[in-house]
Amino acid sequence: MQFNVVSLFPEMVGTIGEFGVVGRALQRELISLAFENPRDHTTDRHRTVDDRPYGGGPGMVMKFQPVADALLAAKGKLPDGCPVVYLSPQGQVFDQAMAKRFAALPGMVFLAGRYEGIDERLVEAHVDVEISLGDFVLSGGEIAAMAVIDAVVRLLPGVLGDDESAAQDSFMEGLLDHPHYTRPEEIAGQRVPEVLISGDHAKIARWRTKQALGRSYLRRPDLLEKLDLNDEQQTLLDEFLKEQSQ
Repeated sequence: MQFNVVSLFPEMVGTIGEFGVVGRALQRELISLAFENPRDHTTDRHRTVDDRPYGGGPGMVMKFQPVADALLAAKGKLPDGCPVVYLSPQGQVFDQAMAKRFAALPGMVFLAGRYEGIDERLVEAHVDVEISLGDFVLSGGEIAAMAVIDAVVRLLPGVLGDDESAAQDSFMEGLLDHPHYTRPEEIAGQRVPEVLISGDHAKIARWRTKQALGRSYLRRPDLLEKLDLNDEQQTLLDEFLKEQSQ
């Protein structure tokens, strides 16, 4: 999969390729990561990429021409079917379902805005998808782009050492993940749940599903509201809540 990021700070985004899952995917050539800096597409000697907003107000707005040219250059280096994604507080909130859809694409162009944002005509002319990480404001879209790239890359075949790792991540089934434990079995009087060392894989799977349902109910009830629980899931959730009340 091919990623191209349009950013005033490409070095910042490039650090994602130096570590962890994305770094290993790059080394194994499972993905490519390229950049376009709008400053390289300016026509004045000051390499100006921003200007004051029409209508007045604080801050500056990214100009149409250098950003548009950078987007066209970035998209021209990718195969057909690669959307332009603008990281914006006004966008649809990014989630795991969206990450799965993105992972099926041949590539993506990310536009990382700065200042007060970009000229709206850029959105109308060049942006296919607007996405947000949530209801808060960052200084620019670079961190958001890095987060989305990481979420998408880990879903690509062959990226993780065990493809089941991605399949069992939080939100893959619309729920939070179950608790995880490793050795030693006891720490400061707290033991690993007996079921996890029982060797009974059916019971372990049942316990994990119950914990995922219970955690989602307690911490993210909005997730359960989106699901139509089957009889077994409802039974497990009822068991979890009963155990919590004892």
